[in-house]
Amino acid sequence: MPTRRDLLRAGTLACGGALLGATDPARLCGEETPAKSSADTSDARCLDFGLSFICGTAAFNAVRFWIESRTTIVDERAGTTAVYYQCASCKSENTFAPKNLFPADNYDFLPILGDGRWLIFRRHAYLNADYRQVRTVEDSWGPTVTKLHYSKALSELTTWEAIRDATAAGWPIVSQTKLRNDELSLQATIECPVKTMNVSLKDRLFQVDTGPVALPDLSKRYDEPLDALRLAFVAFNAPDFADFVVEQPTPVVEGGAEKCRIYHYSSPISLPARNVLLALEI
Repeated sequence: MPTRRDLLRAGTLACGGALLGATDPARLCGEETPAKSSADTSDARCLDFGLSFICGTAAFNAVRFWIESRTTIVDERAGTTAVYYQCASCKSENTFAPKNLFPADNYDFLPILGDGRWLIFRRHAYLNADYRQVRTVEDSWGPTVTKLHYSKALSELTTWEAIRDATAAGWPIVSQTKLRNDELSLQATIECPVKTMNVSLKDRLFQVDTGPVALPDLSKRYDEPLDALRLAFVAFNAPDFADFVVEQPTPVVEGGAEKCRIYHYSSPISLPARNVLLALEI
């Protein structure tokens, strides 16, 4: 009997029901992934974002953050590698208060861990001066414990049929977007779970739209490496470029006049990239 891996590689997975020509989609979608056999030499692993966390150890708040994306920056000239874990957004809160848990002047709160420090984004309804803050782990939630869970990557999705079928099957898909600046000998890989996948059955097209992710600016070298990171959403529908919309001060215009500025995702940019899609074993 063919395994999920066989079906995915052949681009014939039928879990999409009659739309994709399946005769018994419930059976195919519900089958267990077979154990690795002696003939199977694939050992590729991929970070399973749904099961990966960063935990603080402070007695006052041993917080746990869900990892939403991972950015790895390699400086080939310096021979260094830095890894940054962007965690899920939450809201400002009166932690452990007896009541009124959300402050009235609320804001979005998003942390990124890297270089032994936290880069914290606070987004108010207005343009706030403390939008970015860098804090040591000791001054935040104590030394961190990184809980990473890896799953086997069944296959790289290199064809539209494979992307279509993995999407219809409801398999977890992870994207890897690889950026380079050859002049500065810098490269980066942005990994994240594909939260939104668009598939055109009519025109045989796909498009990833997901975020936020930690987008590094590779156009220059920063004295403070954390300064290179910005929050962005990524979209791509081809293997050789990626578009980003970046959170930044953005004017609110009414009737041709600027009323105010807020932090918002705006001013899309397009970068040369190598995009990889991986289907994870479930």
